[in-house]
Amino acid sequence: MATSLKINVIYSSILTTANYIFPLLTYPYVSRVLGVTNIGTVNFIDGIIRYFLLFAMMGINIVGIREIAVCKNNPEKLRSTFNSLFVLNGIFTLLSLSVLIICWFTLPQLKAQPELMTYGAIWLSLSFLTIEWFYKGMEDFRYVTTRTVTVKTLYVIAVFIFVRHACQYATYFLLGVLMIVVNAVINLIHVRKYTYISFRNLEMKRHLKPVLRMGVYMMLSSLYTSFNVAFLGFSSGDTQVGYYTTSTKLFTIILALFSAFTGVMLPRMSALIGEGKMDDFKNLILKSTGILFAFSIPVIMLVEIMAPQLVMLISGPGYEGAIQPLRFIMPLMCIIGYEQILIIQTMIPLKEDKMILTNSFIAGIIAVSLNFLIVPHLQSVGSAIVWISCETFLLIASAICVYRIIGLGFPVKSLVKTILVNLPLIVIFHYTARFVEGYFFQLLTAGIIMAAYVMLTQYYILRNKAVVSAINGFARKLLRK
Repeated sequence: MATSLKINVIYSSILTTANYIFPLLTYPYVSRVLGVTNIGTVNFIDGIIRYFLLFAMMGINIVGIREIAVCKNNPEKLRSTFNSLFVLNGIFTLLSLSVLIICWFTLPQLKAQPELMTYGAIWLSLSFLTIEWFYKGMEDFRYVTTRTVTVKTLYVIAVFIFVRHACQYATYFLLGVLMIVVNAVINLIHVRKYTYISFRNLEMKRHLKPVLRMGVYMMLSSLYTSFNVAFLGFSSGDTQVGYYTTSTKLFTIILALFSAFTGVMLPRMSALIGEGKMDDFKNLILKSTGILFAFSIPVIMLVEIMAPQLVMLISGPGYEGAIQPLRFIMPLMCIIGYEQILIIQTMIPLKEDKMILTNSFIAGIIAVSLNFLIVPHLQSVGSAIVWISCETFLLIASAICVYRIIGLGFPVKSLVKTILVNLPLIVIFHYTARFVEGYFFQLLTAGIIMAAYVMLTQYYILRNKAVVSAINGFARKLLRK
């Protein structure tokens, strides 16, 4: 079991990292070719489509993982659960597409981009065919990772071949849509390894309530992610969207590795709850928290000091407006990380869907209010402030709920110790930026120093069990060789 989990974490880390690293390979090129305004235009439409995708999925990407994980060893139950959720996904997709088309022909900002909206509509209409939630519930991370890396490699090659001029921003968007179509086709073929599509013996009514609850939660959560981008586009224009989305892209790339960890943990945590192993459940929560603090705190410090170097290296001149938003949102690495532990690893497996929905509803109200109050004045920086404010509230509310449910409090002592131990890194990063030439070498030098420093302090000072175990295991393998 433990070995299987480690393998899944590795595969999921590769998967999640690939979802961001592959765009990172293309983004420095594309941002320079297309320019900040065209990048903003693409990301504005992308943000609109992603918001409608949330309605199309309606929480099935979360509930599906949980439900498939519970019944994966029962073929009849597996088939019924998969097909019920698959049909529900198709129904919600049709409804979402209908609303999108109405908005398309009603709102001037969308009517002005007919080509991008056409590609976006195709993306939305085929989204339910990807069934990623099924494979994650089955814990088949090897297949998902292999397929994703293969398809994204082809995507990267295509971008460099077909996107060569500023006017080809629609082509850039189309290539992303084609990648999704290919994934959907491959997934539908491969699903026959486990089950088959059938419209008999469906139990949609049983799944409808948790799906709706989680779907509303996802849409409310998007009020300070996808909605931020859309509102910024409507209120401040494509250039500000370009600044903001550049900063968020860099942030999500950095967050990718820990998100991979929580993604793997969901089916495992659901299984432990089903088996009544609460002690193991709590131990995995504590392990996750230790990994989060060890990873996030030094990275936050690095980016806060070297945000200009990171933006200039990735995006180039013209994107200086992304520096301040990036600095504002970097603390979200720790906030969202711990929030994922509380919600994805703890509350979802415990089926506290109603509480999750309530907290998200309040956060959504905060998001809408702050968007109207500050974004028209502070623009991309305002969007960053909205995001961090909402996530902070959600973290506090979720921490209170988890404490009431299973008695686990916020690890204040562990967080403070980790921050204090890593404070010397701020000085190191500052002088690295001053005395090392070139953006790339500045970041490379700082990254190497940070990695060595974190390993040493986690092993000898903080004695992080996960880090100690990993280092000792690596050392034993070297000695055997």
